Amino acid sequence: MSASPVALGLGCDRGTPAATIARAIDEALAIAGATLADVRAVASIDLKSDEAGLLELVARQGWTIAFHSAATLARVEVPNPSETVRRHTGTPSVSEAAALLAAGTDLTQLIVEKHKLRGSDGRNATVSVARIPAPN
Repeated sequence: MSASPVALGLGCDRGTPAATIARAIDEALAIAGATLADVRAVASIDLKSDEAGLLELVARQGWTIAFHSAATLARVEVPNPSETVRRHTGTPSVSEAAALLAAGTDLTQLIVEKHKLRGSDGRNATVSVARIPAPN
């Protein structure tokens, strides 16, 4: 079990079901050595503020999700920028940048960079996990 709280950055294809996003989160948290109980913050891009599967999952977990503009996400330094993501969203990173913004930290605290899952439905979900630093 993770000794520290974590933040999730979430990205997904339009129309991705909650079950696919949930599976991607479970896999990313397992890689991070964390559990759902360790999640303290969740973020994504504002283009996903009406994404039904994402909103359903967040509500079911009792999380509050922060949505950031492409311009805000684009200012965050990330290890895996993507031209494909930039073409579709206007920012080179959604999940990594959103996780770092949610955690209030920099890429030294990114513990799962970009975990991508293609669900049986053919939709992709991407999850990044950042450690939330202890307050000073």
